[in-house]
Amino acid sequence: MQRGEAGSSPVVGEKAGEEEDDFGYRLFPDRKKPPQSFLVRSLFTFHNKCQLMLRMTLETNPYAQLLLEAMKQSGCTVFNDRHFSCENCDGCVSGGFDSAKSQIVLCQNNIRQQSHMNRVVTHELIHAFDHCRAHVDWFKNVKHLACSEIRAANLSGDCTLMNEIARFKFGLKAHHQTCVRDRAIRSILAVRKVSKEMAEKAVDEVFDVCFNDLEPFGRIPHTRTDAKRAYRDFQNRDRYNANL
Repeated sequence: MQRGEAGSSPVVGEKAGEEEDDFGYRLFPDRKKPPQSFLVRSLFTFHNKCQLMLRMTLETNPYAQLLLEAMKQSGCTVFNDRHFSCENCDGCVSGGFDSAKSQIVLCQNNIRQQSHMNRVVTHELIHAFDHCRAHVDWFKNVKHLACSEIRAANLSGDCTLMNEIARFKFGLKAHHQTCVRDRAIRSILAVRKVSKEMAEKAVDEVFDVCFNDLEPFGRIPHTRTDAKRAYRDFQNRDRYNANL
């Protein structure tokens, strides 16, 4: 399970007798429960609000729209009912990508604002895009996990200036890179039983390559305006390629 924006590989060389890694599923207890009927789910206000905010994100948010189109062109069309699930989660997470089921989990008890939903959906769609386009070994290769977490933090808006000011973190040189690195490490530690040193090493070893992998945006979308331009450029690029 890849942990989402809060705010995503088992232990390498695990010692005998250590507690088995649950790959972060402890943070998403509803994953282990039988699915509820639509009628039962519809009785919960959190679930209804989550579904409404999700629909708004998918229909209006340029980050999400670009990723949905890129995934479709990569052969991985996303369907709302199949690939998204609003569930109750641990209090420290907002979402996650369940690679075993190719499903994005949205934490209905922790996502209360539309802007938050936009970031979480974008973050998780980046994981889903990576899962679609590459042979990502989520469970055995911590570097693969680190790379996707770096990309998600870099491209989803997690580290925008406004978000960092809200966290009382701002004003440092190369702060965006620092934020991306720190959030990638946090995400790995939340869902994998690895040491902080191991998480930091994995992130540092792949940071330059993965930080500069800007697909499918082609740029770091620091603002919604940047995301709109990236979406327009992506559409124009595909039209150009189609005419070759």
